[in-house]
Amino acid sequence: MSTEIKHTDRAHALLSASSASRWLACTPSPRLEEQFEDEGSEYAAEGTLAHEIAELKLRKHYTEPMGPQKFAAQIRKFKKHELFQDEMLKHTDTYLEYIQGITHGFKTLPFVAIEKRLDFSAYVPEGFGTGDCIIIGESKLYVIDFKYGKGVPVSAEDNPQMKLYGLGAYLEYGFLYDIKEVQMVVVQPRLNDEPSEATLPLNELLAWGEEIKPVARKAFKGEGDYVPGEHCKFCKAKAQCRARADQYTALEDFKSMKPPLISDEEVGQILEKAQNLEAWVKALKDYALTESLKGKEIPGWKAVEGRGSRSYVDQDKAFDHLKEKGIDEAILFERVPLTVPKLEKELGKKEFTSLLKDHVKKSPGKPTLAPISDKRKAVTVSPEAGEDFK
Repeated sequence: MSTEIKHTDRAHALLSASSASRWLACTPSPRLEEQFEDEGSEYAAEGTLAHEIAELKLRKHYTEPMGPQKFAAQIRKFKKHELFQDEMLKHTDTYLEYIQGITHGFKTLPFVAIEKRLDFSAYVPEGFGTGDCIIIGESKLYVIDFKYGKGVPVSAEDNPQMKLYGLGAYLEYGFLYDIKEVQMVVVQPRLNDEPSEATLPLNELLAWGEEIKPVARKAFKGEGDYVPGEHCKFCKAKAQCRARADQYTALEDFKSMKPPLISDEEVGQILEKAQNLEAWVKALKDYALTESLKGKEIPGWKAVEGRGSRSYVDQDKAFDHLKEKGIDEAILFERVPLTVPKLEKELGKKEFTSLLKDHVKKSPGKPTLAPISDKRKAVTVSPEAGEDFK
């Protein structure tokens, strides 16, 4: 099996693959974001640590020999990190096992590249990114992305980040291998039991690349209109962006309309404008708090100390002291049964299904409102059933 290992510093291009869903929809946003510092977050640092552990495991399996002592020493270093969690070892194993399943499925040994810098500047000005794992064999190119986050589920289907990685991988290796199909995979083990997979014929991927070229050129120049939407979630300018503010202040337009009752059409229009209102207000509050703590005045608002919390100096010592004073140990602890999802996580899906398939029932979810773009099937209920739901 031929392999290539290349660890990068995960630098980001102006038009990065990870932000492609944003700059493809709102072309001026990358230049707008340039004036904001990248403050990072604990979640991002946690993800970076998990990626480093995953990379070590892949390197041990696919590249130069690494004895158990050297591997154990590296893992011990990771365990000393303040953000390390034991579950990182479990989830990175899931990632490794998935890749092993792919490579073992080929009749001949495939090519494997790990943490590979991919250049897709032929389609996106100065565009590049880091592919977590690239596998090529039997005319098929696999582009695999490991995501450690558990807040937002990521699908490989029609995913511009994965498509750009696919283009970069093809540009890098297409002259060496007869690639006809590209399979994009997102492994997100903390959120999804099964990886998300999507396959594209190579010609369709290349056609998509040509299609986005003019959009990418506009984004690089900072041209075009600001377009607020779901893609604003991770934009650095999301709190102060005027286009996003206008989206919500435009709700005032409905005040002067007649008759006094709004129509169903207007209900739909208002909901569409307001569906991300809560997230926008939160972004505003976060910005105002940050600036207030810096000493900047936000008219009508100030930073204050929130409600404090109490905790044990040493819980074991505190409980030992209580027991010595005659307090019954039974009142110090709660015995709570694990929920179905938590028990499945502890046992693993396979063992859980084997042991409890006849002891678990699945009830239909309560109807909820969703945008028309949602992939779930629309449902209706009878008046009688509607009363039950109420």
